Amino acid sequence: MTERITTPFGAESTAEQVVHGVDLTGKRAVVTGGASGIGVETARALAAHGAEVVLAVRDTTAGERTAEDIVATTGNKQVTVAHLDLADLASVRALAEQSDEPLHILVNNAGVMATPLRRTGNGWELQFATNHLGHFALTTGLLPRLRKAGGARVVSVASSAHLRSPVVFDDIHFERREYEPWSAYGQSKTANILFAVEATRRWSGDGIFVNSLHPGSIRTGLQRHVTDEEIARLRASAGVGLTEWKTVEQGAATSVLLAASPLLDHVGGHYFEDCDEALPNQPGTRFGVAAYALDPEAAARLWDVSVASVR
Repeated sequence: MTERITTPFGAESTAEQVVHGVDLTGKRAVVTGGASGIGVETARALAAHGAEVVLAVRDTTAGERTAEDIVATTGNKQVTVAHLDLADLASVRALAEQSDEPLHILVNNAGVMATPLRRTGNGWELQFATNHLGHFALTTGLLPRLRKAGGARVVSVASSAHLRSPVVFDDIHFERREYEPWSAYGQSKTANILFAVEATRRWSGDGIFVNSLHPGSIRTGLQRHVTDEEIARLRASAGVGLTEWKTVEQGAATSVLLAASPLLDHVGGHYFEDCDEALPNQPGTRFGVAAYALDPEAAARLWDVSVASVR
């Protein structure tokens, strides 16, 4: 068994703290969902250290406002906005083909949580389509640019909600089983972790390393489909492992650590929380990583399913 990866940082560390002293000048980064929540602070920290940052967002008006704010607070004028609708493969492909310059950092941060049952135009369940398949198509579409970087990092923002469900391969899109919003969300977050496992296996030889993470509990627009009463109920029933709310700056810390810290050079295929590699989940707790989320056979199977879906 390999030694667990730990860092000097923890649950209260901020995005700025984990990359203090790191020079990202000359690096290019794309942050999906970079106009809201922890995506803003992820992009801000990367820009503050010299990276050229693209905010890949569905709402480009909000994206432009965020870009202006990041430029004003960091002094880095290399912050731009690109349209991205992860539930629309045409939009995903358009972004992937927008440039052929080397891409050093890709943070797959955007997502939807616990939505009512909705389907994309091709019949996919919305959460799996947005949180996993859209990001899978984007990352594989950007692969030539990631290879050109000669040492790229991909960050897959998952969640402790992956503990709610493995990927149910027999009925991923809830065509036969009853739809349950949290199970659907959990399944999509498990897929984010499995993606990091298989992508690293396939791409580490090209210098591309992919990790996943749980950012912690942060109040953001991600919870727009969840009432305050529902959040209170979930927190009351969470059992051991319930943590206090993080600020958005703290919530972005693990993403930024995985994206840019030299402490994690050549590290891939792992799931992190609070800036350390997660321990195995223990029954009755809401922290750690489920064994099924790191299962290489499930990761390989998901990859094949994903390729067949987005081709």
